[in-house]
Amino acid sequence: MSAAKQTTLRDRVTLTGAGVHSNAPVQIVLHPAEVNSGIAFLRTGLPGGRERLIEARWSEVSTTELCTVIGATDKASVATIEHLLAAFSGLGVDNAMVEINGPEVPIMDGSACDFVAAIDEVGLVRQSAGRRFIKILKTVRVERGAAFAELRPGEHGLSLDVEIDFAAGVIGRQKKAIELTPETFRRELSRARTFGFLRDVERLWKAGFALGASLENTVALDGERVLNPEGLRFPDEFVRHKMLDAVGDLALAGAPLIGKYRSFRGGHKMNVAVLEALFADRSAYAIVEAEPRREKARAEPAYSPRPAYASEMN
Repeated sequence: MSAAKQTTLRDRVTLTGAGVHSNAPVQIVLHPAEVNSGIAFLRTGLPGGRERLIEARWSEVSTTELCTVIGATDKASVATIEHLLAAFSGLGVDNAMVEINGPEVPIMDGSACDFVAAIDEVGLVRQSAGRRFIKILKTVRVERGAAFAELRPGEHGLSLDVEIDFAAGVIGRQKKAIELTPETFRRELSRARTFGFLRDVERLWKAGFALGASLENTVALDGERVLNPEGLRFPDEFVRHKMLDAVGDLALAGAPLIGKYRSFRGGHKMNVAVLEALFADRSAYAIVEAEPRREKARAEPAYSPRPAYASEMN
């Protein structure tokens, strides 16, 4: 796909499963969408046959406890959106509508690979409008104790540098850095699964979380042991999954970012907080559009950002 044009799905595609926290059965249908519409969730199955459209934007986030939730929980909301949003962002899907008949996106196998497969099944099409980007102009940073997340200026695309630090030796301190492209997303991040500790299960159940968690969709840890018979998909699967979550959460910016993301001991709360900090400072970012650059040596068009009207992103 050319970086210069917006993209959407070639056709609709359906997935079914259950929520990792609610254990509620759910069906999602990924639909093509018009230019400049971004990613939105159409929440159906509400009382009285009602439905509600919720934009996948940072300003719509209602909670970040163990997962990212958008919409008002007392009216209509969608939980655990991060893996699906990561697939859209990682593969370069600009516009799509997700029809969902339950309160939580299905967990599938705990990673983004089933969403990637669904998108690949129908393919992408270029659209008529140019792709919009959010270019980071100066560093914004949020901190909570030793933990932090920051966005810094960068010239091309989004790069991520994520570090985690767990007391459990089976995880320990892991760090990974990548330049985000469809190729690196598929190869390095898309198959990394969510994880959790057996010691936390009873507490989470009492709080209404992890009701659908199993060895089929979660890397389960008991002390220093991985309980899943197949083991890990990567030696550093834990930090890769944290990076996958970050890609999904940062997609809530509403357009691809041009810059550098870095975090230490971060998570959903910190990912959303750094977006809040970014958009609270109008001098920290600019809205730019992709413009093809004529270079015979390149197999694919590159892009050169040029200013666009900020009001178009409201």
